[in-house]
Amino acid sequence: MPLVTGQVPTPWKRKPGSPPIRSVERHEAEADCITIALVNNMPDAALEETESQFLELLDTATGDLAVSVKLFSLPDISRSELGRQHLSKSYFSMEDLLNGPFDALIVTGTEPHQPDLRDEPYWSALVKILDWAEHHTVSTILSCLAAHAGVLYSDGIERRALGEKQFGVFDYKKVSTHALTRNAGTVMRTPHSRWNEVREDALTSCGYTILTQSSEAGVDLFVKRKKRSLFVHFQGHPEYGTRTLLKEYFRDIKRFLRRERDTYPSTPHGYFGAAATRLLSDFREEALHCRQTKVLGVFPEVALAEALQNTWHSSATCLYRQWLQYVAARKVDRRRSRPAMDAPQRSITAGIANIRD
Repeated sequence: MPLVTGQVPTPWKRKPGSPPIRSVERHEAEADCITIALVNNMPDAALEETESQFLELLDTATGDLAVSVKLFSLPDISRSELGRQHLSKSYFSMEDLLNGPFDALIVTGTEPHQPDLRDEPYWSALVKILDWAEHHTVSTILSCLAAHAGVLYSDGIERRALGEKQFGVFDYKKVSTHALTRNAGTVMRTPHSRWNEVREDALTSCGYTILTQSSEAGVDLFVKRKKRSLFVHFQGHPEYGTRTLLKEYFRDIKRFLRRERDTYPSTPHGYFGAAATRLLSDFREEALHCRQTKVLGVFPEVALAEALQNTWHSSATCLYRQWLQYVAARKVDRRRSRPAMDAPQRSITAGIANIRD
């Protein structure tokens, strides 16, 4: 069944091939509909793109499941007037989130401004949501910085700064058996874009289970049950679109040329082919020779974009499909455990009823 949303963002409505919009009230009333709160905390420049990435990934992963998504964003994140206008049109309030019944939660990262995440202005609102999720959701996904914030709050695990940015597409191997990776391949590709990490030893000592790991990039996917909810943590970004890393790389080059950063950014790992890498090497020489924004006029963006391939989409779809099926199966379990006076509900497809964490 197509993805169902509440207040649908205008870009998603207009996008060719986007799923038909249905009555959220009618579908949320159905016993089998999975209700998801998506808390999008990305800066204004990436706000709409991020919501589209998650909606597209969820839509691809739904299969026969009915899924309803409502959009939220943490307060106290700095926004422009245009950003605030967009939130007012398509997003719901924190009160709606904390007072509403949701089966699952997804929380994105945002750009950090403080060395200690507990000093960020949105920290108190974030931990309130994390506490709520432990008691009220079947499962919660924390993405990138949100994953770091989650383990810091729950278990006091500090993130560690990396020597250089973990940037590109990396191969990850399954290292544990779990429902979320049951049908995934032995090796999964995942985009990463981060300056910090949480390490395997710190996670396992606090009861987290590592599901995917890379010899080059460390841990990606890890899980832990917290109260009633299975918390799923990604250090990477399986939701990224084909050109997202290219846009971030171009942004970092601009920052270098504007002297907002001291070093020229490293080329994203495992992302560009040989021909594209040669083009970027030539441009790098030009930028280092003439460190001015005017050289951006010869940046080979069109040639680079045309050669890109999304090599992680199948892995991302598989992981999110398994996650949705896990939520659906757990929702059935909880419904069956209610008192007999509750009205009988029809079951999800038989195949997912056997999924357990």
